Amino acid sequence: MIAIVDYGMGNLLSVYHALEMIGSEPKICTAPEELREAERIILPGVGAFRDCIQSLRKHGFVEALAEEILRKGKPLLAICLGLQVLGRRSFEGGEHEGFGWFQADVVRLQPQDPALRVPQIGWNDVDHRAGSPLFANVPPHADFYFVHSYYLRCDDPGDVEAQCDYGGPVTAAVRKNNIFATQFHPEKSQDFGLRVLDNFVRWKD
Repeated sequence: MIAIVDYGMGNLLSVYHALEMIGSEPKICTAPEELREAERIILPGVGAFRDCIQSLRKHGFVEALAEEILRKGKPLLAICLGLQVLGRRSFEGGEHEGFGWFQADVVRLQPQDPALRVPQIGWNDVDHRAGSPLFANVPPHADFYFVHSYYLRCDDPGDVEAQCDYGGPVTAAVRKNNIFATQFHPEKSQDFGLRVLDNFVRWKD
């Protein structure tokens, strides 16, 4: 079973249906204890960083995720805002503490081209690390769908699995041990997005 964490913020049904399309068995989980039965976990998210962290804490998911992901080693896919909360802090609407699983800060997009608007909404080419298991059978410069005003700026370039260009380099995906996260929405990215989801389902760290 693949658990989709429901803490009140996320495109749950889009992710659910995308997983069904690739033949997986997803379950939307509203209680932390449900994660114990999962083989893999997906943490989606849309909205503001502060609200996301507060909601995860309110619903008891912060410790449950740490138990299942960090201590038990279950594979995690975090999406969009789900990626951002894995950093140590965000500067969206003040300064807010994240999980700290990546040494990285969430900072606002500042494209050098004034014609590029913030938020970035739409398709963008993504360049992934050669040999990445999560981008297997995805060609270079493949298009993925983004909706965001902030991104994760990593201290360690080795954590960055993929980048896009939006008036400068922007982190599109990160990976460390059993944790994989994308700033883009694979569930909205058509064939290439489904391929990334399928790679995650098959991934063995």
